[in-house]
Order: sequence, then C-alpha cells, then structure tokens
Amino acid sequence: MDEPEQGPHLPLRPLWICRRCGQPWPCAVARLALLAEYRDDRVGLSVHLGAALFAATADLCRLDPNPGPDPAALFARFLGWARPRL
Repeated sequence: MDEPEQGPHLPLRPLWICRRCGQPWPCAVARLALLAEYRDDRVGLSVHLGAALFAATADLCRLDPNPGPDPAALFARFLGWARPRL
C-alpha cells in the first residue's frame, strides 16, 4: 500500500536536507516536482536553483567552514541535473 501524501519535499535549512525524506535537497522527488513546476520556464528553474545554491553555500560554510562544502559537488547537486539535454 502506498504512503499517503505528507507534504512537499522542501529543504530544511541550514542543513539543506529534505524535510520529508531526509535526503540531500533537492532530492529526487523535489527535482521531479521542480521540473514539472518550471516545465515551461527553464531559465526560471535555473535562477531558482542558483539562488538555492547561493543560500546553501552560505549555510553550509557557516556549519562547517573548514574545509567547507565542495563547490563542484554543490553545483552538480543544485544545478548540474537541471541543464537541458542536447
């Protein structure tokens, strides 16, 4: 039996994990929801995710400044998956 819907997969700041499933945000379900929400506005999706990346970088650096989050990993997590496929 499927679980009943318990709410959207949103980030829990400053940890940037999903409030619902505990995975790094954006989790797989959040990514699907974002793609659906921004289906006709890929630039808007990139702007939204870029703002989230900026906020996450600041939050995660405050939590663990040395050595801090890996920039390449954060880019892949927040923006890399959303690039249009050519």
